[in-house]
Amino acid sequence: MKVFVCLLGFLLLVILAAGRFFMLLIPGGDEEVPEPAPTPHIPVVQTFANVWIMEADEEGILIFRDGASERYPWGIFEDTKEKPYDPSLREQVADIVLTDGRVTQVDAKTEKINGKILSADDKAIEVEGYGRLPLSADCRGYRLYDALEMCTARDLHFGYSDTDLCLEAGEICGILMVKEPVMEYIRVLLKNSGYEGIFHEKAALTCDTGFSVVYGSYDDMRQESHAAGETLEFECDSAYFLSGRIRIVPDVLTGKVTLESCSRSQGTPAYRGQIELLKTEDGIVVVNEVLLEEYLYSVVPSEMPSGYPAEALKTQAVCARTYAYGRMEHAAYPQYGAHLDDSTSFQVYNNILEQESTTTAVKDTYGQLLFTREGRLAETYYYSTSCGVGSDANVWKTESAPKLTYLRAKPLNQKAMTAAVAAMNGNGEAPAESLGEELREEEAFAEFIRTKNPDDFESEENWYRWTYQVEEIHTEHILERLQQRYSANEQLVLTWEDGEYVSRPIENLSDITNIYIEKRGSGGVADELVIEAGKQKIKVISEHYIRSVLSDGVSKAVLQDGSETAAMNLLPSGFFTIMTSIKNGNVVGYNLYGGGFGHGVGMSQNGARDMAESGYSAMEILLYFYENCSIENIYERPQESVMRPDSRAKGAVDTAASFIAREYI
Repeated sequence: MKVFVCLLGFLLLVILAAGRFFMLLIPGGDEEVPEPAPTPHIPVVQTFANVWIMEADEEGILIFRDGASERYPWGIFEDTKEKPYDPSLREQVADIVLTDGRVTQVDAKTEKINGKILSADDKAIEVEGYGRLPLSADCRGYRLYDALEMCTARDLHFGYSDTDLCLEAGEICGILMVKEPVMEYIRVLLKNSGYEGIFHEKAALTCDTGFSVVYGSYDDMRQESHAAGETLEFECDSAYFLSGRIRIVPDVLTGKVTLESCSRSQGTPAYRGQIELLKTEDGIVVVNEVLLEEYLYSVVPSEMPSGYPAEALKTQAVCARTYAYGRMEHAAYPQYGAHLDDSTSFQVYNNILEQESTTTAVKDTYGQLLFTREGRLAETYYYSTSCGVGSDANVWKTESAPKLTYLRAKPLNQKAMTAAVAAMNGNGEAPAESLGEELREEEAFAEFIRTKNPDDFESEENWYRWTYQVEEIHTEHILERLQQRYSANEQLVLTWEDGEYVSRPIENLSDITNIYIEKRGSGGVADELVIEAGKQKIKVISEHYIRSVLSDGVSKAVLQDGSETAAMNLLPSGFFTIMTSIKNGNVVGYNLYGGGFGHGVGMSQNGARDMAESGYSAMEILLYFYENCSIENIYERPQESVMRPDSRAKGAVDTAASFIAREYI
C-alpha cells in the first residue's frame, strides 16, 4: 500500500512538471496573469420627499417618515464638502438625500402660511385669505400635538386656523396640524327639502335682524348690508358668486337666518349663526356655521321628545355633543368644509323647533363629552327601545367593533342598575353580567323574548314586545333585497358552494324551503340568517342586513298593546325568533316574535327615560350604558371631569365606523 501511494505521488509531480514545460514553449506563456481591476463603487442614493425633521445635532438627524421615526448620520455635502449640520433644521418639512445611508443634502421647506381652513379634497385646500391652493403630488401631513402621527387633508379642522401649510412653487407640500383647538363652532351641511340631496337649485334667505352679504375673491372681498326681513335669492348664475363662496352674516349674535327655499317638519327653518353658500357644478351647497351648543338646541328636541324627564334629556345632550365633536374632528364633507349634515345619516338638526326643556338640558351639560378609559371620545350610539337587553358593536361587523369594549350587552332592569350604581358609589363591585352571552343560545333567547319581565325598565313600552307576520312570501322581493345587500357589502351575503360559504352574485332564487337563524350575537340579536332554496343556501350576516331581507315592505308590526304600525322597509329590531309556515315543502310565510326598536347598541332612549323616572341621574344612566367611561368638560382648562373624579385627558376620536349614532325608522 505504501508503495502504491509513493508511485501515485511521483506521477503527480511528473504531470505538473510536464505542464510547466509546455507553458514555456508558448510565447508569453511564462508571464504572470494580471489581477482584474477593482469594480468602481456605485453609491446608493435615496431621496425622501417632505419628511418631518424631528431633531438635528452634530451626529445626524432624526426624521419622521410614513408613520415611523428614522435616524441617519451626516455625510458630506457635495457643494461645501462639509457635514450639513444646521440647528435650525429641526422641526421642519424637508426633502433629504441619502448617499450610502448618510445625509448629503437637505432642502427645508421654509415658506409657510396660516389661515382658517374652509374646505379640502384630494386636490386642494381652501384657506381663508388665500383661496384654493393645490396639493403637490408628494404632499405629506403631520399631526404634531399629542403623539406624532401622519395625517391627511381629511383630518383638518374646518373653520379653524390651527394648521400651518408649507408651500413650494405655489403648491402645498406639507400639512402641519400644530395644535388641537377647543372647537366651539360646528359646520352643518343643510340638505334640501325632504332631505333628498345636498344640492339646492336656489337659495332664498332672509334674516330677523339686519344682515350682511360677504362675497368676492380673496383679494377683492366685498360686503353689502341689508335690512331685517329683506329676502335675497341666489342661483348658480348669481352675480354674487364672483368666487365660489357667499356668506350671510346677521348683524347681531342672536340673529337668525331663515332659509325660505327649504322646508322641514317644523315649517320653514331658521338658523342661528351664519350661512355659507358654495357654488358647485351640481348646484348650491348650503352650510350653517353655528356654535356647537346652539346647534344642540335644535338637535336634542329632534332626537328625543322634549317631554321626557330632565335627566334623560341631559343624557341625550351629552351623547349628541360627543357625537358631534367626533365629527368636528373628522369631517364627513371636507370638500365643502362641513363636519356633518342635518339628516338621519348623522343627527337630525332643526327638524323640530327648539324647546325650553331641551335647551335647558344642553345648558346644564355645557361642554360635557363622554370619554373612554383610554381618554378617547366615546362612540355614543343610541337607539329607541330595548327588549330588556342590548347588544354590542359587533352587530356591524367592522374591524374596530371588538375594540369598543365599553359597549356591552347589558340587561336593562332595576336589579342590574341598582348593583351598578352601588359599584359607582364605591359600595362593592358590580356583578359580572352573563345574560348577554346566555342569550346567544336559541332556546334561552326564545324563552327570554316570549317572557315579559316586570323588572325591565321598558316592560310597559309598546315596542318592548312585537309580532310580525308575513302571510304570503314573495321570493322575488327577497331576491331583490339580497341583491341590494350584496351590492352594499359582498362579504355579508354569502352562498354555499363546494362545502363552504363564498361571496358571489345571486342571480336567481328558487322556491324557499327553509329560513332560520343560524347564529345569534351578544344579547340574542340575530347575527346570521340562512335561507335555503332548493340546492341554494344563502347566509345573510349582521342584524341590519337580516332586518332588511325579512321585511317585505307590506306587512305591519303589531305592538304590545295590539296597535299596528305602517309598513316598514326594515324590521323594528334584530331581537326576534322566526317560525316558518310550510306547504308542499316550501316556505309560504313566516311569523316573527320580537322586541325592541333599533340596533340595540349603546343607550336605549326610552330606557334612559324610564331610568330617569325611577330617580337615576344623567351621570348614572350614561355610565351604565357606556361602561368604564367618564364625562369631561371640553371647555375647561385644564380638562377636569365635571361628573367623575377619575377622568382622563381627551384624545383622538374612536373611529368605530361611519355608522349613525341613533336609529329611527
